[in-house]
Amino acid sequence: MTRPSPAERYARAAAASREQRGHPVTTAFAASRPFDLDPFQIESCRALEEGRSVLVAAPTGAGKTIVGEFAIHLAMREPDDKAFYTTPMKALSNQKYRELVDEYGPDEVGLLTGDTNINGNARVVVMTTEVLRNMLYADSPALRSLRYVVMDEVHYLADRFRGAVWEEVIIHLPRSVRLVSLSATVSNAEEFGDWLDTVRGDTEVIVSETRPVPLEQHVLVRGDLLPLFDDRAGVATAQVNQELMRLRSFKGAAFENNRRAQQARNDPNRRRPPRGGVRPVRPSNMRSIERIDRPDVVHLLERSNLLPAIFFIFSRAGCDAAVQQVRRAGLRLTSREERDLIREIVAERTRTLGDEDLAVLGFWEWRENLERGVAAHHAGLLPAFKEVVEELFQRKLVKAVFATETLALGINMPARTVVLEKLEKFNGEARVAITAGEYTQLTGRAGRRGIDVEGHAVIQWTEQMDPQQVAALASRRTYPLNSSFRPTYNMAVNLIDQFGRPRAREVLESSFAQFQADRAVVGLARQVKEAEESLAGYATAMACDRGDFVEYAGIRRELSDLEKINRRDATAPRGLRESRQRQLASLRKRVQRHPCHSCPDRESHARWGERYHRLDRDVQRMRRQIDSRTGTVARVFDRVVDVLSALDYVEIDPSGDTRLTAEGRRMRRIYGERDLLVAESLRLHLWDRLDAASLAALACCLVFEPRREDGRENALPRGAFRPVFAETLTLWQRLDDLEREHHLPGSEPPSGGLALAMHTWARGGMLDRVLDEADMAAGDFVRWAKQTIDLLDQLSIVADTEVGRTARSALDAVRRGIVAHSSV
Repeated sequence: MTRPSPAERYARAAAASREQRGHPVTTAFAASRPFDLDPFQIESCRALEEGRSVLVAAPTGAGKTIVGEFAIHLAMREPDDKAFYTTPMKALSNQKYRELVDEYGPDEVGLLTGDTNINGNARVVVMTTEVLRNMLYADSPALRSLRYVVMDEVHYLADRFRGAVWEEVIIHLPRSVRLVSLSATVSNAEEFGDWLDTVRGDTEVIVSETRPVPLEQHVLVRGDLLPLFDDRAGVATAQVNQELMRLRSFKGAAFENNRRAQQARNDPNRRRPPRGGVRPVRPSNMRSIERIDRPDVVHLLERSNLLPAIFFIFSRAGCDAAVQQVRRAGLRLTSREERDLIREIVAERTRTLGDEDLAVLGFWEWRENLERGVAAHHAGLLPAFKEVVEELFQRKLVKAVFATETLALGINMPARTVVLEKLEKFNGEARVAITAGEYTQLTGRAGRRGIDVEGHAVIQWTEQMDPQQVAALASRRTYPLNSSFRPTYNMAVNLIDQFGRPRAREVLESSFAQFQADRAVVGLARQVKEAEESLAGYATAMACDRGDFVEYAGIRRELSDLEKINRRDATAPRGLRESRQRQLASLRKRVQRHPCHSCPDRESHARWGERYHRLDRDVQRMRRQIDSRTGTVARVFDRVVDVLSALDYVEIDPSGDTRLTAEGRRMRRIYGERDLLVAESLRLHLWDRLDAASLAALACCLVFEPRREDGRENALPRGAFRPVFAETLTLWQRLDDLEREHHLPGSEPPSGGLALAMHTWARGGMLDRVLDEADMAAGDFVRWAKQTIDLLDQLSIVADTEVGRTARSALDAVRRGIVAHSSV
């Protein structure tokens, strides 16, 4: 049975909404909202009310979270039901927690983000997806009475580092739990929905490609905002503005000269052009179009009533520099009343920060910039500072934010206008063009529902810009969702413990990764079947009454191939050439003696034989592809288990059953990229002689990922840390060799780049010294410190030696000052 098209579903939902019967909860919920629900929201809520799970794929800002809020509403209607709301980032969890507290009160809502635990037994709990995965493996009592799980930003499933967590949760949640999956618009939503339907049961796929606030696309050329698309063209054609194409053809001709020429061409009284048409102007004789400064762009948007705006700049330094440019230009976008309110909010939100740290963090200048109505937003900012920027922007007190792309990842910060200075970014290795999906995610911030009648995307002109390519980015609204799932050591021991090895393999074969591989296999198998039918036809066409023509064609093929090799390799050693000559003579005799050689239709049969050979070669290639894809996830799992067996984390008894050893049972509670290295280090007691500061530094080495090599030697803490770190690196090398022996990809070595700074911090060092040793912004240090805390927390639970007690002391030592500052 084929699924109805989106248009058919919307029509059905709209008609049903007029009936007002059969879905009383949806009707009442819709009436309680401050705006009318869209058809896709109504359809989603009704599916949930009928007891089905839903996958909702819609553009940024379309209102997908309304569906998640309805699931929570359903849970709160029953006295014992619970609902979890998961997000990919702590910042999103914090934001959603505050919204739900406003709706249901602090007693009914909890927050779990690894380093934050607030009211974890509440009926509604907001958490990161990793927290829910860990709860499922631990069979947490908090899972009882769970009825709904909302997975916000579920397209994170494609993330190559963390995406597997989403699949683990989807696979392991009890079938009685209804799943609400909220995704950006992806091109294979139906495929993803089919998989959800397979592993979760009845799942409705609801796709909307309609933005609630229309988006106008502009190109900023000097002081003019030119439309990207020709307004006179029909919507279906989406023709690029021809004035932009002329600018492109002149490779940066002066904009005002181009405009004058255009006006002159439209003047009926103009002089006739010289014979042969208008004389082209050489690009070398024409001035290039200069980009206007950022303060001028902000001023232009202010005059055009296009603020508040987000300027996406793919560089932290660029964001900070932009704020300074606006500041130096003397631009002020706020009134006196707004400045007083900004100062009041900043004082309230930062009151727990120590006075000695404020100057180090550049607090006073940051606050003055906020009072001007401008701010930067990037991962280098202290989390508390980022949250203040977000709140002030949402309250329309900050008018211009210069941000990196991380702001586009789900945080509720819509603007009237989004400005893209460039359409390329540095990916860590090279400058690459942004994708259509990234363009859609970034420009999706433009247009505030209920405030703006339209949003605006502004792309600044550059000499290298191709308007056709920009139009292609703006026109493509979807990108594919592909699984990044792979078995890990922690996953393997948990699956074996819960299900046993045979059932664990079946569970892994139900992953979206295998589902996609199998779908590809289905297509290949169909091609093989069709090809085999053609092969049978070719075999019939080349059939010979004198003998086996397939055999004869094979000898001819072997002879032809050897002759080509012999001609190509004329300089081969004499002995090799003589050997080939003997082979050639033997093959020629076999050809001449074969019964089919004397057939009068031999060459006609041979032409069919050549086609048979080429197609048979393709069939063999496709069969190899099928063999390599079938059961790929389970095969990787087997290799992981082989490594665990070699290290005695699992044991295989004579009957073939696989069981966990004591060390394997401990590994169940060790999560993260370094699960095997952590478990082995504990088993070998490598870290027993470390004090709290040194253990914090070593834990930091295991979670820290340097952005790029800078050629400097890492300064390491003195004392016991250095030999223990060296032993840990040696252990990593042995494990890496073992993994590669079992055809697993291995891992990067632990990095000591942040060890000294974390050691200094854990010993009570001052913030300015720590940031100098770290050579990084405060926000980056806090992020790595919180990941260090996550690992130390695991060690404090699983380590049954002195390491456990030391880890608890290290936790208290790291969780202080700006790291301890609450982000909720």
